Amino acid sequence: MAEKKPEFTVTDRRLFTPEGELRPDTPEEQTAPPSKPATEAKAPEPPKTAEAAPQTPPPQTPPPQTPPPPSAADQKTQAEAYSKSTSELDARLKRELGSTQAQDLQITFERFLASLYMTALLQLGLVQEQGARPQIDLIGARQTIDTIEILKEKTKGNLTSAEEGFLQNVLYELHMAYIEVTNALARGAQAPGQPGPKQQ
Repeated sequence: MAEKKPEFTVTDRRLFTPEGELRPDTPEEQTAPPSKPATEAKAPEPPKTAEAAPQTPPPQTPPPQTPPPPSAADQKTQAEAYSKSTSELDARLKRELGSTQAQDLQITFERFLASLYMTALLQLGLVQEQGARPQIDLIGARQTIDTIEILKEKTKGNLTSAEEGFLQNVLYELHMAYIEVTNALARGAQAPGQPGPKQQ
């Protein structure tokens, strides 16, 4: 008994003829352009720059408010109480120290400047307490000297000739002392290995 050979059916699924024309028997579903897949992702949007975002100004802190000055009646009452208290202290000092020494303790403009002058010298390390090592505070010395400069401007036209001369001498000496100290510190900070001044 002869074996039965399987039959094969060959179907031409080419879309074009050998001449390059579309075959007339091509099904429509094969000629239609492929549809976009449903899962195709959208094009990403460009990121927003920081410039496009609305900028909110930083919160501003209100300036501190100064309390109102005391009334004229309050100032008068306080001044009278202070005067009474100082008069009692002056009377006690005169009894214990004598009138001359008690007057030496009263503050004057020259004594006030002298106290600032001594403070600046202490801060520059040019004066020190007995048995103590000198301590240099350039920032403090500069602030003290600047304080005297402010006094010079604010008291212009209100000083006697003696007070004006004393003030100018104090500022001149403190300016010179400050320059000498800062120059000495700069020379002391010279890097090792750099040639120093030649000695004769």
